[in-house]
Amino acid sequence: MTMQAVSINIPDTITEYTVLEDEKDILTRNAMILYPYIINETISHGKAAQLLGIHKMDLIALYSSLGIPYFDQTKDELENDVSVLKKFRSKTA
Repeated sequence: MTMQAVSINIPDTITEYTVLEDEKDILTRNAMILYPYIINETISHGKAAQLLGIHKMDLIALYSSLGIPYFDQTKDELENDVSVLKKFRSKTA
């Protein structure tokens, strides 16, 4: 993957954390740069993974390791969705 340097303005207090050597740390930083665009639905997880040059499941696992869930539903929302799907399935069978 080709890389390009980008200049951004950040507070002086965090500059020491921006110099990364480890590939995993660089991937994590770049994934976090893309995360707001996933949340606001500008891009999908699949597109973000493609931009990062990794498999979608690897990106989902990376976010998960950082405590960011792939599914953001509550248990009640999930149970409601399952109930709706069961009703729909029984009507089409």
